[in-house]
Amino acid sequence: MASAPRPPTGEQHEIRHGDQVAVVTEVGATLRRYDVGDRAVVQGWAVDAIPDGSRGQVLMPWPNRVADGAYSWNGTDLQLPITEVAKHNAIHGLVRWVGWQVTDQDEASVTLSATVWPTPGYPFLLSVSAGYRLDDDGLAVELRARNDGAGAAPYGVGQHPYLLAGAPVDAVTLTLPAAARLLVDERSNPMGLQDVTGTDDDFRGGRRLDGLVLDTAFTRLATDDDGWVRARLEDIDGGGVELRSGPSARWLQVFTGDTLPEGPRRTAIAVEPMSCPPGAFRSGEDLVTLEAGAEHLLTWGLRAW
Repeated sequence: MASAPRPPTGEQHEIRHGDQVAVVTEVGATLRRYDVGDRAVVQGWAVDAIPDGSRGQVLMPWPNRVADGAYSWNGTDLQLPITEVAKHNAIHGLVRWVGWQVTDQDEASVTLSATVWPTPGYPFLLSVSAGYRLDDDGLAVELRARNDGAGAAPYGVGQHPYLLAGAPVDAVTLTLPAAARLLVDERSNPMGLQDVTGTDDDFRGGRRLDGLVLDTAFTRLATDDDGWVRARLEDIDGGGVELRSGPSARWLQVFTGDTLPEGPRRTAIAVEPMSCPPGAFRSGEDLVTLEAGAEHLLTWGLRAW
C-alpha cells in the first residue's frame, strides 16, 4: 500500500494558545499560517503547495537582493548563485528551501534550527534558529545566528510575512513610523535614500493604500516608549494587524504584491522586518560583521484585533 505523499514543505509544526493557531514548516522554518479565531492574520498557502513570493520565509544570511550576486569581503571577491534570474540578483539568502530540525517544542512554541555550511559564494559557517511563540500578546518570533567559523562573516536577516488586515489592499490604511525610504533602480537595487516628508511614501500619519504600488524599503524608524517599532494595517471597520520589530530590525520592506500572479495579486501586504537594506553585502550599510563565536538576534511579532 502506497504511503500518503509528504507535503512539499515537509513536516507541519502546529502551535496553539487560546484561539490562536500558527503553523511552521520544516522547509525554511517558514510561517505558513497564523490565525486568531476564524480570522487569518497572515496569508499562507495550501499544504500541498510551495510558497510563492517568499511567503512567510526566513531570509538568512541576507534579506532582499545582492546585485549580480557579487560582493567583496576582506579583499576577496565572492559570487553568490543568481536566484532572481529576471533581474540577475541573488535574493533572500540561503535557507529558504532547506530542511530545518525542531530543537524545542511545546503546545504554544516551536524552535527550529539549521546550518549554513560554507559555499564558494558564502564561505562562512553559521548555526541559525527560528523560534515562534504564541501568548496573550500574539505571535513572537526570534531569529538567531551564531558564527561557528574561524573568521568574521557578513550577515543580515529578515522575514517575509504577508499580512491580512481584513480588507482588500486598496481599502487598507498603513501606518509606518519611517522617515526615509530607499530609492532603487529597475532591478530593485539601491540608488540612495530619500526623506519621505511631503511625498506619497510618508505613512507616519496613516494613509490609505488605494492605488499605491509599493515594493519599498523604509528606514529611520521611530520607536515607541518600549523600544519597539510598530507598523499597523487597518481596514475601514477598525480591524487590523500590527507588526512590531525589535532594535536590530533597522528596516521594514513593504510590498503590495503587484508582481504576484493574478490570483494573490494585491490581496495581502508583506511587511518585512530586516536588519539591513537591499544591497548591504555591497554597500555595507547596516551590514552585521558577525565575529567568530558571536551571535545576532532579530525579534518581531504580530498582534491582531
